[in-house]
Amino acid sequence: MPLRLTAVVLTKNEADQIGDCVAALRDWTDAVVVWDSCSQDDTCRIAKEAGARVIARPFDDYGRQRQAVLDSIDSEWILFIDADERATPALAQEILRASQDTNCDGFWIPRRNFIVGHEMRAGGFSPDYQLRLLRRLAARYDLRREVHEIVILEGEEGRINEPLLHFNYGDWRQFHHKQRIYARYEASILAEQGIRPRPHNLVLQPLREFRRRLVKLQGWRDGIHGLRIALLLAWYYGFVPYWLLMSRRHTDSPGA
Repeated sequence: MPLRLTAVVLTKNEADQIGDCVAALRDWTDAVVVWDSCSQDDTCRIAKEAGARVIARPFDDYGRQRQAVLDSIDSEWILFIDADERATPALAQEILRASQDTNCDGFWIPRRNFIVGHEMRAGGFSPDYQLRLLRRLAARYDLRREVHEIVILEGEEGRINEPLLHFNYGDWRQFHHKQRIYARYEASILAEQGIRPRPHNLVLQPLREFRRRLVKLQGWRDGIHGLRIALLLAWYYGFVPYWLLMSRRHTDSPGA
């Protein structure tokens, strides 16, 4: 018989986080599965000791990793959790109630985001709804997206009120490392869409992103922290992807 509710944690070298993450899931879900991308630290051992089942799959991209979960795990509902997220008891109770709903095939869960010790109140980080609770047979991922993956749901969507706690960046070094990865993915997506950047994009796109984060998404509410985040994301989302595209075009041009 298929399981009712399985929590799945995608991991890659998450030894510092995975034990606490599994501990917050194991007592109220039917199973916890750690879907590991060939970690080179103690992630798998710690996950097993914490009570999770571990499945190894080489990483290609985020959408395909999550789709592989939907294709493989025999459970009516899948709850996707990241290793740096924590489910509270109140959220657990609401998820259990939602999994009894016969009208919805997916639920959006809000997140409280903590970046370098500061809980973000705005700037696109709050309430930060994520479509994470999925009726497995009614959901699939858009495999054209390599990062910030998109769920395609056949049925109705619902919303959960209790948030996930997301401790997504412990320090600025970690923040910069992750944003460089995202920027390269974004450049690849732009290239696949046939976007041909011009020099003015290197000025206008960062300005647009900075204004969006600080003004439209009210990043100013987070004070100096919000200003710093807006500037950094203007760089990584507004400037770097277009610079990478222009550099690639120059390298690929005849005579380069």
